Amino acid sequence: MRLSLTGLFVTIMALILSSAAHADPEDIAAASRSVVRVVVFPASGGDTPIGHGSGIVVAPNKVLTNAHVVSEEEYDGAIRIVIVPSDGGEAIAAEVVDRSPRNDLALIALNDGKRLTPATFFSGPVGDGADVFAIGYPGGVDIAQGLNMADVLRPQTPVKTRGNISGGRSAKDFETLLHTAAIGGGNSGGPLVDACGRVLGVNSFGSLSNGSDAEFFFAVAQREAAAFLRRNNVSFRSVDAECLSRAEMSRAEAERAAAEKARIDEENRLAESARSKSFAEARRRAEYDIIESRDNRSMLTVILIFLALGAAGTSWQLLERDRRDQAKLAGGAAAVMVIAALLTWFTRPNFAEVDERTKARLTGTEDPAAPAKMAREGRLTCVIDRSRSRITVSDTADVPFEWTGSGCVNGRTQYAEEAGRWVRSFVPNSEAQVSVTSFQPDSSTYRIERHLLGSEAMQKARAARKQYDVKSCSADPAMLEKVASMNAAVRQLLPQQPNELLVFKCN
Repeated sequence: MRLSLTGLFVTIMALILSSAAHADPEDIAAASRSVVRVVVFPASGGDTPIGHGSGIVVAPNKVLTNAHVVSEEEYDGAIRIVIVPSDGGEAIAAEVVDRSPRNDLALIALNDGKRLTPATFFSGPVGDGADVFAIGYPGGVDIAQGLNMADVLRPQTPVKTRGNISGGRSAKDFETLLHTAAIGGGNSGGPLVDACGRVLGVNSFGSLSNGSDAEFFFAVAQREAAAFLRRNNVSFRSVDAECLSRAEMSRAEAERAAAEKARIDEENRLAESARSKSFAEARRRAEYDIIESRDNRSMLTVILIFLALGAAGTSWQLLERDRRDQAKLAGGAAAVMVIAALLTWFTRPNFAEVDERTKARLTGTEDPAAPAKMAREGRLTCVIDRSRSRITVSDTADVPFEWTGSGCVNGRTQYAEEAGRWVRSFVPNSEAQVSVTSFQPDSSTYRIERHLLGSEAMQKARAARKQYDVKSCSADPAMLEKVASMNAAVRQLLPQQPNELLVFKCN
């Protein structure tokens, strides 16, 4: 589209006001790293561009833009394309793979095996009034900044403007989003993103203004772009989760943690009460057992004494009758009964045994106040908990997770324990993101905190990661210390909050 004076004014004002956006700046910055400048040159040669627009990285080697940005008819002759990344790297030669003039879309392939960071699309419904951001390279800003040709071909942070969705409209027989995020000439082909940085559409054109009417702008809807990409067999990132701010997530997590603490405190109170009742009942029964046993033994002692006296009397009578053998037997029986009576009396249970008997009664019974069982070792399946997650760039498929109590995950990755949870940092060489994963055995909770970083920050994170050789599982204290040190070295380079938080419940 052509940039009018009114459009330039609106663009500059939007830039000034964009700081008031309610989005998380880190999310918009991360989305900006997937935006490129599309520079058009005549195919016949020459180093002077004849046009430029913006583009969205949809795969490591593919860029989506508007068809009119790379239309030879637009420039009255054959053209060649150069892609200028927004973050690091040099300009990349590219070629048009497919164009769809009907809905103003075009697909560009990078040459020389170059790879960039893909954007993520939002496939859910877009509500009227939602905050949105247009990201791209409006030519009016280039002019206002006095950029020369060399500047245009160097990586630069794209311009962001803020607005709102005014509604979904059909234009030229294809689906569009009407919005108020100002765009100008050069924004064409750049993304319209939500407050989490997910692509809602591809900015294409604006309404005409006579100088007094408000200007509105149109983006080719995500569904149109998705169908176009599928037709060209391009696999692209897409999520459908609602955009929640980090403040909302922090508040929700704090509320959840408070509710969980209250639940645990109540369970502990009830368990302590139950344990006290169980102990009191066991002690009462132990005391009754001792009293009953003492009474029984006392009665048995009395009986044995009476029997002993009877046997002694019988022995005396037998002696008087001169029946000495029988008298000896009766006398022996009397002696045995006296000894038995004495043993019965002196072996009565003592009340000092109450505590021991109480413990014996409680042995083998489940302690109501015992801590929850730890996660069972072996193969688990971890399922996303959307109510506790902030999903911005990742799919939410179930995660297979094989756990051992020594912190070895999936038989190959060693985690280190930190305050009751096991943690591991991942710094891939081929993606511009760092993930801090953790597993909490007592609640079977698996978390992924994902940070989307620029090229310079990624280089520092990779350098920190390479200082530690932690490629295998081992419960050796030296290995666990290495993993913990690696986690700490990477973490100190990361922003305080992640761009994405995924919480899984494992069973």
